[in-house]
Amino acid sequence: MNSGYEAVIGLEVHVQLRTRSKMFCACPNATGDTPNSHTCPVCLGLPGALPVLNAEAVRMALVLGLAVSANIQPESTFYRKQYFYPDLPKGYQITQGPVAIIEAGYLDIPGDARVRGEDGSVRIRVERAHLEEDAGKSHHDLDGKSSHVDLNRAGVPLLEIVGAPDLRSAQEASDYLKSLHRLVVGLGICDGNMEEGSFRCDANVSVRPSGEATYGTRVEVKNLNSFRFMRQALDHEIERQATLLERGEPVQMETRGWDASLGETRGQRTKEAAMDYRYFPEPDLPPLLIDSTEIERARMALPELPAQRIQRWRDDYGLGLGEAQALAQSPAFAAYFEAVVESSGSGSGAAAWMLGEVSRTLNDRGIGIDSFPLAPEALAKLVSLVESRSLGFGTAADQVFPAMLAGGGSAESIMHQRGLEQVSDRSTIEALVAQALAANPGPVAQIRAGKESLKGFLVGQILKAGQSKLNAKLVNEVLSEALAKGGS
Repeated sequence: MNSGYEAVIGLEVHVQLRTRSKMFCACPNATGDTPNSHTCPVCLGLPGALPVLNAEAVRMALVLGLAVSANIQPESTFYRKQYFYPDLPKGYQITQGPVAIIEAGYLDIPGDARVRGEDGSVRIRVERAHLEEDAGKSHHDLDGKSSHVDLNRAGVPLLEIVGAPDLRSAQEASDYLKSLHRLVVGLGICDGNMEEGSFRCDANVSVRPSGEATYGTRVEVKNLNSFRFMRQALDHEIERQATLLERGEPVQMETRGWDASLGETRGQRTKEAAMDYRYFPEPDLPPLLIDSTEIERARMALPELPAQRIQRWRDDYGLGLGEAQALAQSPAFAAYFEAVVESSGSGSGAAAWMLGEVSRTLNDRGIGIDSFPLAPEALAKLVSLVESRSLGFGTAADQVFPAMLAGGGSAESIMHQRGLEQVSDRSTIEALVAQALAANPGPVAQIRAGKESLKGFLVGQILKAGQSKLNAKLVNEVLSEALAKGGS
């Protein structure tokens, strides 16, 4: 973007809550079943049907509010938000009104030094999070001729988390969204499945001259269902608005969608104002009252938060921020990692395998860690063999790990069966290094004269003499010491 302009971004994130039933009725909160099989007079909006608030959805909202250090409102109300769309059977959505159950929280994320001019974390305000019901789902591509509506999702509990316009780049928006995703999944209130829409995001984007305090004209980019698409859409939209301002053209207040095939945002409709929704209090629901006992009960049930876990891993295992964040991607992945650490005694070693070979296997097979064929204790034994230098990392990754996945036995048994034990005895390696130096006086003299590139030749000779079973790291270390000693 032109350096003379600054982006201002606020995200509205819709979190589908993992309750057993819908927000205002007893229909199952389930996806993937026969269309329109989980409906009743309440979620279909039939005359005379009365809603009853789901207490579990309220508890989940309290948990989220506490996790973002927000104010829990002792009283909040529900309103009707009126609009027409085929997948909204009642003709209105029940949502919370001027006061939400959660107000004024925050999340800390890494700041984008490219736009802020310095490194460090930034605090992104969470203006509010309110409870509401989801709409149904329209399908426009089932037969290529007509649209179909599935109302199984109508009435499913949502928590809409409204972020303040504190984000200044697509990178910061991505980091904020990832932090929020880790949080709701870690709290167990959402499965985080972006492809199925249980965690989805709308972005409000404007551009203004750098240093200007007044916000520019806001454009809403709807239904961003992946971190990658969100970054691409925001980068494009920021550039589009900056280009318009450069030309002296106005930015129109509108709703736009992301077209991944064209790599651009495209206009959908002019943006509605609050008055267009004709909000009024929901007459069939009383105010939602929260007392201190409920809040304390929710506080006592809070697990270790992802941010706390990430910091603990960094402190205890010396992991980088990106490594720790990747390991905290889900509660199951984090639990598996901690089980490997506990059995192997090596946090850094366990992290290397989890983010390397294990993640590669999960991606290749299209499975989650719950379906990974090795128990944490089995992987921990492999980690221990590598960390103790009994087995080379390359050999372990290329031969032992695949054999374990194929059911070939434990890491130790495969290592012994294939004769892969690594020689880490220093005296043995020193003897082989001495032999190599004596047998190659020419290269040795050139290395000592400054031609370091020939050192690899000597390492190869030593490893060959050791039948490729020597600890390569220790070979390099002993060779360097011998060359330095001889040249002094």
